[in-house]
Amino acid sequence: MTDASDVRRAATVCSEFLSATADADWDIAISDLELTVAGVIAHAAEGCLWYAIDLAAGGTELQAVEHRVNADGSNADLIDTMRAYADIAASVIDASPDSARGFHPLGAADPSGFAAMACDELLIHTDDAARGLGLTFHPPDDLARSVLRRLFPWVTPADDAWEQLRWANGRIALGDLDRLAGWAWHCAPLEEWDGSVPTRPDPPAAI
Repeated sequence: MTDASDVRRAATVCSEFLSATADADWDIAISDLELTVAGVIAHAAEGCLWYAIDLAAGGTELQAVEHRVNADGSNADLIDTMRAYADIAASVIDASPDSARGFHPLGAADPSGFAAMACDELLIHTDDAARGLGLTFHPPDDLARSVLRRLFPWVTPADDAWEQLRWANGRIALGDLDRLAGWAWHCAPLEEWDGSVPTRPDPPAAI
């Protein structure tokens, strides 16, 4: 089951990859996302902090909360911010009992759900950044496999779980499988999955 250690590991993997590109131009727009490389990393950082807030709130949707990572900061600062926010998310996950729930539009997530979502944010958006920079990102397969099993239980892991995770997040076509548009994940406890494949009609452009 995905946990806080996976979040910290994903943050390390992504930070190390991105640090090697810190001198590149991050103002490049990423195809299909309407965001720059800097913008997508700021978005990933914001997602991690939101997960920490939502889990700590115990299921209440905090409508008054507003926070934004400044994508105009230096590339190094954006990497440091992403890693710091991932560590905050991991710390809240570590401190939460297994029975804890937090608000998410796709389901009341438990700590393992938030851990998997944080990992997904970090891995998929680092891959988005890599594509924008003309690079290839490939995290450890066991980490991708853990996230895939937790958030997309209807996908049977195969030899390359990372490519499957990219497909499940609507990033690529995979073999005979078309690229997904209205994809969604299952972030509530796995025992609550009803066996269907969830979809959403209008996924946010940068999710």
